[in-house]
Amino acid sequence: MSRPSHQQTFSYLIWHDCEQNYSTNPNFYINLQDTYQVNVNILLLAQYLDQQHYVLTPQLWELLTGIVDQWEANVLQPYRRLRRIAKAYLDGEEYQKMLDVELIMERKSQYMLLHKLNLLQGKTLDTEPDNTEPSNIKHYLSLFGLDESIMTELTTQTGLTHS
Repeated sequence: MSRPSHQQTFSYLIWHDCEQNYSTNPNFYINLQDTYQVNVNILLLAQYLDQQHYVLTPQLWELLTGIVDQWEANVLQPYRRLRRIAKAYLDGEEYQKMLDVELIMERKSQYMLLHKLNLLQGKTLDTEPDNTEPSNIKHYLSLFGLDESIMTELTTQTGLTHS
């Protein structure tokens, strides 16, 4: 059961929770990114919103994805490819500087996502255990033809839940 749709305001602090989820198994998230082109920030946001029982429609996930697509395709992803190539040619300090720049770009994506999220209307789900409504993770992964079962590896390894 759900309560009526409404607009909720989220603070930039949500990214701290997202980063904690990421830190449980970074290789899993990077693998999803590299294998399926899943946007890690958006997937982490979907996990966070599921934990808050706040659901967006598949159409809103498409909209959120579109917000960062051009920025990431034109700036972040080419830089990431360059950093990965350069790794073999740089010392540790130089490589770390490249990682730091990439993190600044990731923060820009997070800001764009948060700004748009705060303009959207989702719905808050009741927290009953028999709740069978679709999750944000399911909605987001469906954009890639994936389903939630891909998250089993993460939840099994770390004890995280996403519902």
